Amino acid sequence: MKKMMHIRMGLTILMALTLLVLAACSNSSKAAVADTKTRVGIVLTEVGLGDRSFNDAAFNGLVKARDEKSIVFDYREPSKDLTAEAAFEEFSKEKFDLIIGLSNTVLTDMEKAAAKYPHQQFLLIDSQSALPNIASISFRAEEGSYLAGIVAGMASKENHVGFLGGMEIPALKDFEQGFKQGVLAVNPEAAVEAVYAGDFGNADLGKQLAQKMIQEQNVDVIYVAAGLTGVGALAEIQAQGKYAIGVDTDQFFLAEKAILTSMLKNIDVSIYNAVNSFIENKHTFPKKEIVEGLAENAVGLTGLHNITLSEEQQKTFDDLKTKISSGQTKITLNP
Repeated sequence: MKKMMHIRMGLTILMALTLLVLAACSNSSKAAVADTKTRVGIVLTEVGLGDRSFNDAAFNGLVKARDEKSIVFDYREPSKDLTAEAAFEEFSKEKFDLIIGLSNTVLTDMEKAAAKYPHQQFLLIDSQSALPNIASISFRAEEGSYLAGIVAGMASKENHVGFLGGMEIPALKDFEQGFKQGVLAVNPEAAVEAVYAGDFGNADLGKQLAQKMIQEQNVDVIYVAAGLTGVGALAEIQAQGKYAIGVDTDQFFLAEKAILTSMLKNIDVSIYNAVNSFIENKHTFPKKEIVEGLAENAVGLTGLHNITLSEEQQKTFDDLKTKISSGQTKITLNP
C-alpha cells in the first residue's frame, strides 16, 4: 500500500514538473516571437488621443500594423508630467527600433534625442530635419486644401469664407494658402479670413473663434484645421447654421448638418506603409524624406454632404483637380 502511495506521489510530482517545463517553454517561445517583431514607439502631440484627427489617425496606422503582427508598439502622450523630450529619451534608452514623432511641435525635442542617440532611427511626421537619423513624411496638404477651397468657393453665398487653424506653424500655413488659392480659383470675388487659435486642444476656444468669425466677419463657410479646438468650432458652426469643412479624417459625424466635406490627410496609411518599408529594408528607410500628395492618394476629399454640385461645377472641380495632381497647376507657398 505504501509502495503504491509513493508511486502515485512520484507520478504527481513528475506531472507537475512536466507542466512547469512546458509552461516555461511556452513563455520562452512567446518571448522569442515578440523579440523578432519590430518595436515602434510613437510620441503624440500634447492633445493626445481622442482628437478625432491627427493623433487618432497616426495611432490607427500603427494599430493596423500591430494587428497584422508585424510590429509591437507603445505610445506616449506629452503632458505636464512627461515632456516630449522625456518621452523620446525613454524610447531611445529602451532601444526601440523606430521612434515616431508627430508634427513640427515635437521637432526640437526629437532632434535633442536624435543627436544624443545617433544610431537610433526616428521618423518625423509633417516636418523635416537635417539630422541623418531622422527620416520624415511630409504631405502636400496644400493640394487637398486647394480642393477644399474649391468647394468652399462654390458653396459660399456671402462670398466670405474663413480658415480656422490651430497653431500658426508651417504645415498649417500651407493649408491656409492652398485653401485660399482654391477659393479664388472658382470665386475671384470672395474674401478669405484666416484665424489661428494658438492651441490644438481647446474646444471652448474653437467655439468662441468660430462664433466671432460668423457674427463679426460674416463668413458662411469655415475650413477648420485645429484638432480638438476644431471639434468645438465645428459644433458652433452647425449651431449657427453655417457650413464647415473638416480635416485629417472624415469629420462628418461631428457636425452632420454643417460639414460639406473633409480634407483627408491619410496619415494612418502613410505611417503604415512607412513602417512596413522600414521592416522590409532591414530597419532602414530607402528615402530620408518622403513627400506625398494628390498623385499618391495621400491627401484628398471625402464625399460631399449638404451640397450638390451642378454639372458645370463638377466639371470645373474635376479639371482643377487634374491640373493640381499632374503638376500643371502649382500652388504658391510663402516661406
